[in-house]
Amino acid sequence: MFSHHRFLEMSGETPTLSHLFDVMTTDQGDMTDTTGENGVTSSSSHDVDVVYFQSFVLIIGIIGTAANGLILYAMVASKQHKKQALIFHQNATDLYGCVLLVIAYGLKLSKISMSGSLGKWLCTFLLSGAPLHLGIFASSANLMMISIERYLKVVHTAWSKRKLRKWMTYAAMACAWISGIPHVYVVMVMMYKHSVVVDGNCYAYGVASQVKVAVSIYYFLFTYLFVLVISAFCYGKILMVIRRQARVMASYNPGGSRIGKPQ
Repeated sequence: MFSHHRFLEMSGETPTLSHLFDVMTTDQGDMTDTTGENGVTSSSSHDVDVVYFQSFVLIIGIIGTAANGLILYAMVASKQHKKQALIFHQNATDLYGCVLLVIAYGLKLSKISMSGSLGKWLCTFLLSGAPLHLGIFASSANLMMISIERYLKVVHTAWSKRKLRKWMTYAAMACAWISGIPHVYVVMVMMYKHSVVVDGNCYAYGVASQVKVAVSIYYFLFTYLFVLVISAFCYGKILMVIRRQARVMASYNPGGSRIGKPQ
């Protein structure tokens, strides 16, 4: 799986709240006065570095889009998308994130001029990263669902065969997307209230520190801590069951009798 969440970590663009409320274009240097030769050189060098970085993220997004698209196609062609619904959904959420990554950074590199209600919408909705965050939450939640599904099928095999139904899997997919709505809603509201379009450029200004802390905690809990704890618990239990089964099998010889017992 080529996770868009991993792209952001690799590129240094993991969407923390401090990143959300930074200036959203590479033209932020136009809002401050620079004097002297050193100031101009520094600003120019910074702009070049930003362009290189955004180009790198764009390339990663393109590679991720192609990789996830290929995996989804292979799963559909082999008719595994129904048998492995959560795995298929995981790649679908990653594809969604990669496509949005390409769109967002493509717009930043193109330096599209924003104006009117459309410019405000692009600034508030797309360049804020809110849709991308929704995909990140869905991807993280779906990883937890996969861990839980594997845990039930291995640790509680008999129960899972009797109780697990297809509709539960689809409900889990829906819950994965719903989990990110509160975070995205808060980000959208704050961006709408505290962002502005100036000379075709999108700028976002700071909000109350308490709000930043609250949203940052929510983001950390639901995309990192919960995923780590639940996955560690589930796969830890699975490993214990596999080791116990291996010990039981090792206590029998190929003929089927226990070692050390008379034939």
